[in-house]
Amino acid sequence: MSDHYLVKDGHCLAVFNSTHRVLKAEGLLKGIGIEILLIPAPRALQTDCGLALRFDQKQVHAIMALLKNHDLLPTYVSCLHNGQYIPCEDSADAHH
Repeated sequence: MSDHYLVKDGHCLAVFNSTHRVLKAEGLLKGIGIEILLIPAPRALQTDCGLALRFDQKQVHAIMALLKNHDLLPTYVSCLHNGQYIPCEDSADAHH
């Protein structure tokens, strides 16, 4: 089954190194009204916790700044373009 029904071109996925961190980031972002969705991480992305936060690529600057201020930067952020996940250029501050 394809994972692409949850992720469309123009969506970004923030991948974290633990379930605790992804849930904490979800709570923070939803708590201030940012539209995100916690989803199972697609198989194409290797993740330690199996979850990812999906959001619109237009929000990447605001989201990354907020997560950085709360010491919750993701391991990496990928964006879906033409059916392929590519590293998001706007997430250079993510932990590698």
